[in-house]
Amino acid sequence: MKLLVVDDSSVIRKIIKATADVLQMEIIEAQDGIEALEKLSKIHKEIDLVLLDWNMPEKSGYEVLVEIKNNTKYKRIPVMMVTTEGQKDNIVAAVRAGASNYLTKPFTGDELGEKILECLGKEGE
Repeated sequence: MKLLVVDDSSVIRKIIKATADVLQMEIIEAQDGIEALEKLSKIHKEIDLVLLDWNMPEKSGYEVLVEIKNNTKYKRIPVMMVTTEGQKDNIVAAVRAGASNYLTKPFTGDELGEKILECLGKEGE
């Protein structure tokens, strides 16, 4: 399984990678929304889940989410928001735009792992 991890923080990408390693999943990293969309255009068939930060330079995670869900090539890929944006309005907006799950920072590796498995329909494994 491959995860596309989109976050401008290299620390958060490393934390997510550590959890992905435990789950025996590979990650592909992008540090902003533009890079994420470029990578998706090339390898979208390989991606099983996108983990997306909200606050990033160039293009917000919310804008990327909307683009993913409006693109017939990518819309089948589940997207989980992983962000400091914990306001109810933002969570509702993301879910309405097509987010499969939402995790607010800070989080534990266990919380992240559970949410990843939920998104992939593998809870309890």
